[in-house]
Amino acid sequence: MSSSAKAAALQQDLAAEDGVLVAFSGGVDSAVVAALAVAALGEQAVACTAKSETLPAAELEDARRVADEIGIRHEVVTFSELDNPDFVENDGQRCYHCRTMRLGKMYKTARELGIETVCDGTNASDPGEGHRPGLQAVEELSVRSPLLDHGITKDEVREIAANRGLSVASKPSMACLSSRIPTGLEVTEAKLTRVEKAERLLREWGFEQFRVRDHDGLARIEVAPEELEAALDQAFAEAARRHLSDLGFEHVTLDLHGYRTGSVSPGETSEATTADSAVFSQQYPTD
Repeated sequence: MSSSAKAAALQQDLAAEDGVLVAFSGGVDSAVVAALAVAALGEQAVACTAKSETLPAAELEDARRVADEIGIRHEVVTFSELDNPDFVENDGQRCYHCRTMRLGKMYKTARELGIETVCDGTNASDPGEGHRPGLQAVEELSVRSPLLDHGITKDEVREIAANRGLSVASKPSMACLSSRIPTGLEVTEAKLTRVEKAERLLREWGFEQFRVRDHDGLARIEVAPEELEAALDQAFAEAARRHLSDLGFEHVTLDLHGYRTGSVSPGETSEATTADSAVFSQQYPTD
């Protein structure tokens, strides 16, 4: 079945609901679900974004822009993962604790709006991408995942988005800021803030796919392989050292493995890979 046929089936499926609230990050997955929901249900479809310390301000603004582009009602709810000691501890279940809190706020908002069904943007590629404890929360809370239900993969999501003229069709994936802090290191507002500011700098400098990992004061910069040459430039090294030092990082490194999803999560990085990363990182000391 083609991606367009799958999208049509998904839209028809949603049309059978009295209303849906879409957990909306503004990324391509949730944008496609929101676009199909509003096409199916009109004003009975609502997008909802949860604002917290782990959501970059730029991503919230982008979510507002994309919701307006789609033409769907957009609600913003506020909460703090830092209120949960289990989340702050940052064990292997951090994403489970976060998703449970976030989706709980979604259900509360849905009930206030008289909506019974909450949907998210989990796609058919997600369950096979390693350690994903957040998916357990989705299952436990009976959140609908229309893309997953209809077997729509990440590549197909992008095809559907492009076919519908969505501006986020090729937008890189963006996990929450806490994913930049290695498992076992406490999540704090100060760490989240300096990571957000550091990544804002890289975006302003023209990088598109990247992460700044916070190893308790050591910044490990990952960029996509096609952008590595720019990151190896001496001018970038000097600018990164100076500006990230100002943000509170004690050391700045460039990881020559490049950008890797979940490179600080359990099950994602082998002992050998960790050792290689340490050997092949170019370190820019801040002193």
